[in-house]
Amino acid sequence: MSKLSLIIKREFVAKVRNKSFIVMTFLSPLLFVGIAGFVGYLSTMKADKKTIAIHDESGFFVKEFKSDDEYQYVDLSQVDTKMLKDSIVSESYEGLLIIPKTADNKSLEKGIQYISNDSPSVSFIEDMEEIINQKLTQDNFIKSGLDTLAIKKSEANVSIGLSKASGETALKGLNEIKIVIGGAFGYLIMMFIVIYGNMVMRSVIEEKVSRIIEVIISSVKPFQLMMGKIIGTSLAGILQFMIWAILGLTAMFVLSSVFGVQMGSTSGVDAQTLQNAQQEMGGSMAMYMKELWNLPIATLLISFVFYFIGGYFLYSSFYASIGAAVDNETDSQQFLLPIIMPLILGVYIGFFTVINDPHGTVATVFSMIPLTSPIVMMMRIPFGVPLWQIAVSLALLFATFLLVVWFAAKIYRVGILMYGKKPTWKELYKWSKY
Repeated sequence: MSKLSLIIKREFVAKVRNKSFIVMTFLSPLLFVGIAGFVGYLSTMKADKKTIAIHDESGFFVKEFKSDDEYQYVDLSQVDTKMLKDSIVSESYEGLLIIPKTADNKSLEKGIQYISNDSPSVSFIEDMEEIINQKLTQDNFIKSGLDTLAIKKSEANVSIGLSKASGETALKGLNEIKIVIGGAFGYLIMMFIVIYGNMVMRSVIEEKVSRIIEVIISSVKPFQLMMGKIIGTSLAGILQFMIWAILGLTAMFVLSSVFGVQMGSTSGVDAQTLQNAQQEMGGSMAMYMKELWNLPIATLLISFVFYFIGGYFLYSSFYASIGAAVDNETDSQQFLLPIIMPLILGVYIGFFTVINDPHGTVATVFSMIPLTSPIVMMMRIPFGVPLWQIAVSLALLFATFLLVVWFAAKIYRVGILMYGKKPTWKELYKWSKY
């Protein structure tokens, strides 16, 4: 067996036998389910109802404010405003809306005040403004002799229909669904790079500090050691994801067996019920499902594997070289920011550019740049990307990986035996020239 294979096996076994790896492998799914359940529980909890005092001197608006589950409006127009302000200070009321009596509606537009101890939310203020605006507008129409009923009937409600050039009906909101799917794959790649890249770095630092590296380096080349750590850690990560997938499928099967939940979309539903549901929904759900199945699923999954491997290997080379250059994780912080920034940039480019213009210049360029392509390209693929662009992007990614490995191996070779000194960027550059 080659030395590289031995190092890969050693790293893999060391990772999977680690207690923290075992605990987190089986505990992480439970934590995710627990957090999701807790967030769902919190979303169902109703906040304490807030009481809003209204002092409407005109008596024209107070009845327009309707209490709901969140806010209760109390008409205190007959109470002195000074006393009401004191009640706000003592927190008897959440806030006080003062509507003065003016000679005309135009003067009233700038004369309304809301007083509270805490700054109110923007949506709450906008809702109150909308209520008052509608009432004032209606009153202005009446004073102008306009027929408000006729105006209401004259209001247009345009709904633009979407269709493809081929004549097929297109659906609204499909772009948002595509960016969510692509974003999930891109974000998964980013998280894997950060988590397991740090694992590689910590592994190098631990062996360097314990001086085990001096014994290992006498038997193998630094390049072999670095690649062994990267590949061994990646295999441990893949094993962890496989275990999570098996646990998830097992949980779904148990739920379907214990609670009688059918996992198929139409299982246990008679034809008449299904037909009625489709008629009620106007067939929109079926159309959405059809559009989702028309996505390049095979291209998406295959590309995920290749971008996952290329992106992880590329960034792990950086992490390994940093681990070799420093003596502890504290010293590594100055070198980690330039590594994390391209990943964060890729996420921002994906969510703020790809969704609006997936085939534009910015999205296309960043899906070709190796440091951001694993994330940006995965977000573009659901929108339909020519295969030649994916091929060029992957070629650039793996070519950059080979270049970075060659560069990182030089730093690794020198830094792995350096102790007691915090390196600088200038020194790293010098090491790369040896």
